[in-house]
Amino acid sequence: MGNHRNLSNDWKQVIKPVLELHTDRTPGSFIEEKEYSLSWHYRRCDPDLAATRLSELKETLMELTANLNIGLLDGNKVIEVKNTNITKGKGAGAWLGNNEFDFSIAIGDDWTDEDLFKVMPDNAITIKVGPGATAAKYRMDSVDDVRSFLKDISNR
Repeated sequence: MGNHRNLSNDWKQVIKPVLELHTDRTPGSFIEEKEYSLSWHYRRCDPDLAATRLSELKETLMELTANLNIGLLDGNKVIEVKNTNITKGKGAGAWLGNNEFDFSIAIGDDWTDEDLFKVMPDNAITIKVGPGATAAKYRMDSVDDVRSFLKDISNR
């Protein structure tokens, strides 16, 4: 992903304190920081409180990001703030390049995984976990199903 080296993360100085404030006010929530993104996770929070805080956070973030080259992604009990030039599909495409692999697999449970499914080679196994429209070739109902599947194929 060398083509992303020139991307600025200066926006994190503005966004991170907002996420920290919401984390302090929402027991069970936490922040995940990656090289080009910040995520606020709320899966372990009281659902009613999380819904209220999420609404407040989205409103604040929309105002703060309006003039920046970053976007908000609503995931599965997470909201991610990231540079809009970065997706799982672009990252995987750069990593895969023109290489050929004996085996490749992509598994995901979020709509952000759809870009990844779309760039995988034709011979790759792509699996969507849970309901919803998907570009993946296969579907599994739960994370437990994925664990069983991976255990089965690793024992062969």
